[in-house]
Amino acid sequence: MSLNIVILAAGQGKRMVSSLPKVLHPLAGKPLLEHVLDTARALHPARLVVVYGHGGETVRQAIEAAGGGEGLQWVLQSPQRGTGDAVRQAFFALEPHLPTLVLYGDVPLAQAATLEALMRQRGQGVGLLTVRLPNPHGYGRIVRDANGAIQAIVEEKDATPEERQIDEVNTGIMALPPERLSRWLAELSNDNAQGEYYLTDLVAQAVAEGVPVTSTQPAGTWEVEGVNNKAQLAALERVHQGRLALALMTQGVRLADPARLDIRGTLVCGEEVSIDVGCVFEGRVTLAKSAEIGPYCVIRNTVIEAGARIAAFSHIDGASVGSGAVVGPYARLRPGAQLAEGAHVGNFVEIKNSQIGPYSKANHLAYVGDAQVGARVNIGAGVITCNYDGANKFVTVIEDDVFIGSDSQLVAPVRVGQGATLGAGTTLTKDAPPNALTVSRARQMSLPGWKRPQKKSAPKP
Repeated sequence: MSLNIVILAAGQGKRMVSSLPKVLHPLAGKPLLEHVLDTARALHPARLVVVYGHGGETVRQAIEAAGGGEGLQWVLQSPQRGTGDAVRQAFFALEPHLPTLVLYGDVPLAQAATLEALMRQRGQGVGLLTVRLPNPHGYGRIVRDANGAIQAIVEEKDATPEERQIDEVNTGIMALPPERLSRWLAELSNDNAQGEYYLTDLVAQAVAEGVPVTSTQPAGTWEVEGVNNKAQLAALERVHQGRLALALMTQGVRLADPARLDIRGTLVCGEEVSIDVGCVFEGRVTLAKSAEIGPYCVIRNTVIEAGARIAAFSHIDGASVGSGAVVGPYARLRPGAQLAEGAHVGNFVEIKNSQIGPYSKANHLAYVGDAQVGARVNIGAGVITCNYDGANKFVTVIEDDVFIGSDSQLVAPVRVGQGATLGAGTTLTKDAPPNALTVSRARQMSLPGWKRPQKKSAPKP
């Protein structure tokens, strides 16, 4: 589809009560404006222009820092004098022979299919995305003649009492023909209650010149709902999350409660996946067949293989979990943690930048960092790999079939040979040989007759 797209993102958003520009407030983990950009790019426009204003370079820098600035043209609107003026400022960046679709940076959930329908149905004229609302307060009304043809859009502040009774409203999203757009924009007037240049006035100009004006309706009102305050942002968040949850359940994922799920990125699920309540998924997460996620887990940029079980309150970030592995409850896998098939990481265990081999276990209260752990290793409670000397980090290597007793410290760089056993309480500073018991502890002594120190009595006054 050959078209221009202009995204209006210059509004201040005073009702957000925030120093952050409105279009940068997050929905499902990314700024409102990024949602609109994603939808716009799905239409493959010849020109994609963002008109920014409030927040200045903050908006532009935030989008570009997130990698979303490719192919964008930025136009500064200063001062902000209405939607018509915004499109007029952007006009020089457009392909003049192509139709122009106008979107809004604070209307994040419009669907590409709806916008494609709007472009098709407009023909050679003006296309409006309209919706009927039981309470149309605050919206511009769609005024039609006796035959149902659209005659104008009247903003509420300029509407008569009769016009305010109309329940069909303008969403602001519109498709404009190329032939007359430059002249129409130049002829806009700010003779209205707000003293602004309304883009909606182009409809009356089109009608006066006999240019057809058509309307298209979205699949649901949520597609065209804007964000003006934190309450509306929260409401749209739940709408969006509900749609994501429904899509997952449709493909066979079992959700304990679809109302208690947050996806802030991309969640890819295989067959028979089960997700309990209160889970948050960020970045790109893949859950393979029959993976089970317990309640209140936070999982980010992670691959969890088939049949793995993640127990409650586990935090996993930038990790991979092998098939049949068990994690948690209350476990933390940090970036670079790689668990092989059948590995177990239990409660209050932290793994960072380490490979845990097949069927190895660290079930209680351990820290494993910058380590290479082989197969069938048992890491006891309270074990720590001491990988950092205050300036540099070092690697611990634990070979296959090692048993590490509780409360041991492995001071890297160090290697524990295959089949070795470390006695409880060992502080290992040198390599442990394979198939041997290594113990490092003070000799136990008992002193008969020893008495504890007594608290001195306070002197009498």
